[in-house]
Amino acid sequence: MTSSVRHMLAALIVASAFTSGLAHATDALPGIEQALNAALQDKRGITLYVNGQAISGAVTRIEAGKWVELRNQQFGRILVRLDRIDGIAAP
Repeated sequence: MTSSVRHMLAALIVASAFTSGLAHATDALPGIEQALNAALQDKRGITLYVNGQAISGAVTRIEAGKWVELRNQQFGRILVRLDRIDGIAAP
């Protein structure tokens, strides 16, 4: 196998790994929105995990498919893009 074929094969493997990860991220979005809507309806706090950081607060507004607005004691208003959310913890 020539080196150019090996490089092309390696690039194909890396590209397929990234696209499969994106597919899983978009599959999780409806579940994330459902959990956020439940927290909004029940008026309870929630913790969002975004890029290794934990953001806690009460859900005040949701723009479907775009962002969620939280508030907590430290900050009056926090906007988080839904596609950036890695995980959610709710009581």
